[in-house]
Amino acid sequence: MEVAVKRLDAGLRKLKLPAAIGLAGAAGLVLGFAGAVGLAETTIPTEHKGLTVETLGFVPAESMSAQVGLDGHILLLRRITIAPGGQIAKHSAESTPAVVYMVSGTWIEGRASGETEHSAGDSFIEDKDTVHWFYNRGEQPATALVCDIKPAG
Repeated sequence: MEVAVKRLDAGLRKLKLPAAIGLAGAAGLVLGFAGAVGLAETTIPTEHKGLTVETLGFVPAESMSAQVGLDGHILLLRRITIAPGGQIAKHSAESTPAVVYMVSGTWIEGRASGETEHSAGDSFIEDKDTVHWFYNRGEQPATALVCDIKPAG
């Protein structure tokens, strides 16, 4: 880091910038630009794009109530595919716990805390604290099996 600062300082001297702008001003410009790039890459999607959702099966509310005592909910198995460049909008799993298994490709999961890559063979959960969104930044469709409990209706 110190070497980079010295190089930046030497470069600024060659430009003959006023001392008031100097190293601090240039660093601010660089950091501001980097921040703008970072924001562009982490835009939170508000709508789905390039998404295919197939219902593969479900356990109806009557069975969920009789078998596990969970009234008014269904157990749902879906295959969800995000096309290249596609996305899943920001959503919460507060009332819809799920287990996700990646079948092919890679989903990039965004959360307030950062991004996580999920690739074929990976699995992850969505619990009451999950608020997230997904991107497919790859060149091939990316598919996951999602098993979740949802309110009936």
